[in-house]
Amino acid sequence: KIDDLTVELTTSEPDSFLPINLTNLYMASPAKWQKLYDTASGTDAKAKSAAAWEAFARDASGTGPWKMSSFTPRERLELVRNENYWDKARVPHVDKMVLLPMPEANARTAALLAGQIDWAEAPAPDALPEIKQRGFVVYSNEEPHVWPWQFSRVEGSPWNDIRVRKAANLCVDRDGLKDGLLAGLMVPATGTFEPGHPWRGNPTFQIKYDKAAAQKLMQEAGFGPNKHLPVKVQTSASGSGQMLPLPMNEYLQQALAECYFDVQLDVIEWNTLFTNWRRGAKDPSAKGANATNVTYAAMDPYFALVRFLQSKMAPPVSNNWGYINNPKFDELVTRARTTFDAAERDKVLAELHAASVDEATFLYVAHDVAPRALSPKIKNFVQPKSWFVDFSPITMVP
Repeated sequence: KIDDLTVELTTSEPDSFLPINLTNLYMASPAKWQKLYDTASGTDAKAKSAAAWEAFARDASGTGPWKMSSFTPRERLELVRNENYWDKARVPHVDKMVLLPMPEANARTAALLAGQIDWAEAPAPDALPEIKQRGFVVYSNEEPHVWPWQFSRVEGSPWNDIRVRKAANLCVDRDGLKDGLLAGLMVPATGTFEPGHPWRGNPTFQIKYDKAAAQKLMQEAGFGPNKHLPVKVQTSASGSGQMLPLPMNEYLQQALAECYFDVQLDVIEWNTLFTNWRRGAKDPSAKGANATNVTYAAMDPYFALVRFLQSKMAPPVSNNWGYINNPKFDELVTRARTTFDAAERDKVLAELHAASVDEATFLYVAHDVAPRALSPKIKNFVQPKSWFVDFSPITMVP
């Protein structure tokens, strides 16, 4: 602390990403945690710390426009308006907000249509006509989100052959997925960033649907109609940002079969999949999978690129699940992170992204559009191009 309005942050290395990254650095109240730690039971500091965090989760504190009033794990979270919020212009207009976890899209949709809830995240795409016909309002907007397969690059992985990685990317009809299964609720992915984004760059490998080219690449790699390549993918049946993971993966399973892949799906619980993401392809929790399907936010350079592409981000450090080790990626990450001129940094990040697409680093499938269906009683909502939703301006009419 420098003074009442100034703090100093010290980093372990030069980090030009920090000002951008601050939106993803979440801070718990040290005073609240310390109070819970002091009264926690436990035989040692580690046990007391774990107990303190569990207590904090049941009664969290913060400085936002909402306050937690009650929390039942896996059932409901109730928030009330923070009358003492520092920005008086953004004190919420509604008194209370109740969040109900419903993993299944059909269950969320049924609850909305039955009047049990006023707001459904990611409603079932095939129910959109009825939802709209019943007077509900459907919002969507492209957000910084990627739905990929992240490939293992450990020794023996079938994805170590760039021809195989490129073939998978060329074998998927993304427009067919969009217009069919998802009823328009996605943007086809040709990388982490699409044309027009400052970090897009100019990749030479163009991700598109070209089944003939994909089949040719697979044949060059030694596969064909009578010799399919077995691959195993871990995914979940639901989860934050996962869209419709099981139907989407089954679509990929069928599509890739036409390019001589034999896709095995290992469907596990979302939190388990998310935990395994940090453990990596070498960990027993991968159960032999050579790809993982965990969607990710692409809001800043670290979240979008660095944690996946830099070799030192391999587990347990971060999310380089597949143990990518590419000297060009490492060199570009270092250059970008130590470039403090924004325009020059953007150029380096664009070069990094283009290099990752040219390597077909992931199977890039979709960008979510954050669909949500709202009761007509909800007013003043603005659909963002972001993972963050502002609930403060929202009002409810009788």
